[in-house]
Amino acid sequence: MSISVTIVVAIISAAAVLFAPALSFFLTKQKEREAEWRTQKFEHYKVFMAALNALVGPPASFDERVRFADAANNIFLVGSKDVLVALRDFLRSTADGRTEVDRRLHDERLTALIVAIRRDLRIKGPPLPQDYQFGLWSGKSG
Repeated sequence: MSISVTIVVAIISAAAVLFAPALSFFLTKQKEREAEWRTQKFEHYKVFMAALNALVGPPASFDERVRFADAANNIFLVGSKDVLVALRDFLRSTADGRTEVDRRLHDERLTALIVAIRRDLRIKGPPLPQDYQFGLWSGKSG
């Protein structure tokens, strides 16, 4: 009976020796994939914000509008559910062709979008004040 206990202990020890590094490798690879995915999302979000910034100020050129549309459409590939909903709402509020968009609604939807993006990227820090709103700024003159 003591031989079978010794064999069981040896089998468990051997399994643990094999299992621990495999588990460690799997968890490390999973963290690396998550970091790479977050980096990819960040790049898409940066391109989107740069394209959005190009629209602020004097009327945007055709190329600037196309660049913005491309950036927004690419976010549909990588954004979280909350980002997709916020982006759709933002685009709907700005895509009706009016030259003067209701600034309050625009800023509310922009804020919801940026907050969703920050949450998707897992940006840490204290929450924004309850009534905080993002607004777009432009250095363009015209």
